[in-house]
Amino acid sequence: MIRLLLATKEVAFETRIEKIWERRSEFLTLNPAGTVPVLVEADGTVIAGHRAVAEYIDEAYPDPPMIGTDPVGRAEVRRLVDWFDRKFGEEVTTNLVDEKIMKRFLRLGQPNSSAIRAGQINIRHHLEYIGWLCERRNWLAGDAFSMADIAAAAHLSAVDYVGDVPWNDHEAAREWYARVKSRPAFRPLLADAIPGCPPPKHYADLDF
Repeated sequence: MIRLLLATKEVAFETRIEKIWERRSEFLTLNPAGTVPVLVEADGTVIAGHRAVAEYIDEAYPDPPMIGTDPVGRAEVRRLVDWFDRKFGEEVTTNLVDEKIMKRFLRLGQPNSSAIRAGQINIRHHLEYIGWLCERRNWLAGDAFSMADIAAAAHLSAVDYVGDVPWNDHEAAREWYARVKSRPAFRPLLADAIPGCPPPKHYADLDF
């Protein structure tokens, strides 16, 4: 999500991979929580936590605004960001991406088939909600592309990487994601690859 936000605002940045399970003391000095993302500015300023980092970026680099331009608009963007980071994350991303990929890296045993089935069922409800929003708005939170679209697309790109998004059954959500996917800021994510775990062929295809 943070990479998409920075790229959308055309802010140059360098990405560094942090293996959070190693709990390096140098990294814990930056963020005692031991989680990513952590933003380190050129002057040494450190911002930790994805929501704090996102809000900071939108204020420090205000063009274009990604969290709305009025109180009602900002509230709706924040509501949807919370929806995808919390509800979608718990009901879908954790059950699919964590089970299929993170368990492997953390050596936590075999994937839980019940959790995977739950994630595959839950994602359909979320895709229906995305479609419902898109039938009433130009983008998820309103007329303008916003952090809500970025948050949703970030989660969906991770789930799409493991091949668990039933796009063909949710045309409106698919059309919205195709618009997000075709934006220049999104293309570096489509080039990502996890060693030994390639994405499905459609993952980087702008036309699916």
